[in-house]
Amino acid sequence: MRDMSRVLERWAGWARSENSGVDYSAIAAGFKGLLPQTSKMTLSCSDDDGLVIESCLARLRIKRPDEHQLIVLHYFYNIPKRKLAQRAKRDEKMIRIQVQMAEGFVEGCLAWLDTRLDMDVEFETSKSN
Repeated sequence: MRDMSRVLERWAGWARSENSGVDYSAIAAGFKGLLPQTSKMTLSCSDDDGLVIESCLARLRIKRPDEHQLIVLHYFYNIPKRKLAQRAKRDEKMIRIQVQMAEGFVEGCLAWLDTRLDMDVEFETSKSN
């Protein structure tokens, strides 16, 4: 089983890079002023991994657009779940559940594709140490 938060953090670093070819709006709708400063040091993934994860997120966007938006806002824009809940005027627990469901969807999609990500090797190495 993969740690999907680590996978999606690396995907977000890749997607934010200028050469990823992925384009998300510069300002998330309704979140202007809430976006934290981006750090210069970000983890990233390979282009192959990024494209596979992006394809899973495209499926999520079709099936569950609300959950897709939460993934993008939380991982791509680094907006904490608490702020997402406050902005949506919803219980933080519900936001956390929706993010977990979205992460599970992406993990299931990767399993269905029977894909081994380049970053899996690194995660396995860090686990064994």
